[in-house]
Amino acid sequence: MKCPPWPEGRKLVHLDLKGAPPRPSYLHKLIELFSELGADGLLVEYEDMCPYEGELQLLRATEQPAYSRQEILSMQEFARSKSMEVIPLVQTFGHMEFVLKHRPLWGLREVAHCVGTLNPHKEEGLRLVMEMLRQVVDLHPGVNTLHIGADEVYMLGEGEESKLWLASPGRTVEQLFLTYVTKVAKAIKEAWPHMTIIMWDDMMRGMSLDTLKESGLVGLVQPMLWDYNPDLNVDITVSLLEKYHRAGMSELWAASSFKGSTSVYTCVTRTQRHVENHIQWLKVASSLPAGVRLRGIALTGWQRYDHLSVLCELMPVALPSLAACLQTLLHGELSVEAQSRVSERLGVSSVEVEVMDRRPAEETLFPGRRLAELIVELNALLSSDDIRYFENNMLVRGWFSPHQRQRRMVTPLITLRIHSQATEYLITLQQKVEGVKEEIKRLYPESTAQEWVEEHVSPVMAPLQRITEEVPVCIQELVP
Repeated sequence: MKCPPWPEGRKLVHLDLKGAPPRPSYLHKLIELFSELGADGLLVEYEDMCPYEGELQLLRATEQPAYSRQEILSMQEFARSKSMEVIPLVQTFGHMEFVLKHRPLWGLREVAHCVGTLNPHKEEGLRLVMEMLRQVVDLHPGVNTLHIGADEVYMLGEGEESKLWLASPGRTVEQLFLTYVTKVAKAIKEAWPHMTIIMWDDMMRGMSLDTLKESGLVGLVQPMLWDYNPDLNVDITVSLLEKYHRAGMSELWAASSFKGSTSVYTCVTRTQRHVENHIQWLKVASSLPAGVRLRGIALTGWQRYDHLSVLCELMPVALPSLAACLQTLLHGELSVEAQSRVSERLGVSSVEVEVMDRRPAEETLFPGRRLAELIVELNALLSSDDIRYFENNMLVRGWFSPHQRQRRMVTPLITLRIHSQATEYLITLQQKVEGVKEEIKRLYPESTAQEWVEEHVSPVMAPLQRITEEVPVCIQELVP
């Protein structure tokens, strides 16, 4: 059933730059496409790609250069020329892996073995967070909205100082969370009185109405409720938004997903999954009671689940999904008309990247299309049973098992056949891999190409390579 289109409010595309940061030239092409597809803002999560200076310089990326100040200013100027607002996202409590992984900052962790959570009791930690925010605000002239993260604050309350704090009667982990975030929000308002502050909502979902009312956050922050599931529970989501509203948090946001939320290692985006997530969000928006409204929605495109996890899908394979999701918001469903708009704008026959036709790539229609096509082709090979489970096929299991290799008890005729097949697969894969690597390097730093291949290709190729190396050793004394 068709839903009402997304109500008035911002439609932000999330740029997660903690993995596969696009080259500046490609970033501009993406921003232009986002604008043409119906987005009117960017939620930019820099992490280590921000050119931090002074005492924060150690936070900069090492695998590839962080963006320069001029590159970030140029990105904002280009976005403004497309009438797109830029909202920086700076983590301030949880997901601080890119900060707390550095040895000089280990002492600021809540617990030693949790790299992501900041100790909320150390003034040095708050000072560090405020310096991060100060440098980011300085990099964004005229910025009036900040997203301070604060999601998934794992192990909170488990540190020794937190245990001591919680030992006082009536104190809870919920209050510990609220106390610290309120302190951050107040410090931001003191430094920049005009600043609007957004934060993720998940740490507040289980809190009572009274706890939220008494938290001190009312009037300081705007919760952004995130849910990326295609079967998002509409009733529960509506009730959560109502609770925040009754607590006095009348400015509310939603967050959906167009990529990066299927599994931690997904390689190719499934558009329908993400379209269904947006349809559920449309149902939420149309079910809200009078007086409760959403200021906007952020379409998240996670590049990693966190700073230390593997790469999710690269942006090119997710662009048909993003286009379909934005059109779904604009039309209330992924109608024939909406799909036609996507096909016309991107020059594709289907919104599913795996089955779109293979026309000659035209950068003006689909920036990164050639890479998307190559990744789909290579992923199909890597996922094929013949290649992925080569070591488990009948010939290898029956005539070239680990036991037989160790004792050189092999049949040369069959073993050479195994070697020939493994070699053929390796050559085919290597040809595809070289094309993908070269195309990735056109759009991303070389380190992204290296990481992508090591994560997605090397584990599949390694067994084939081992077999091709072991066959000659096993048969050298058996064949004249």
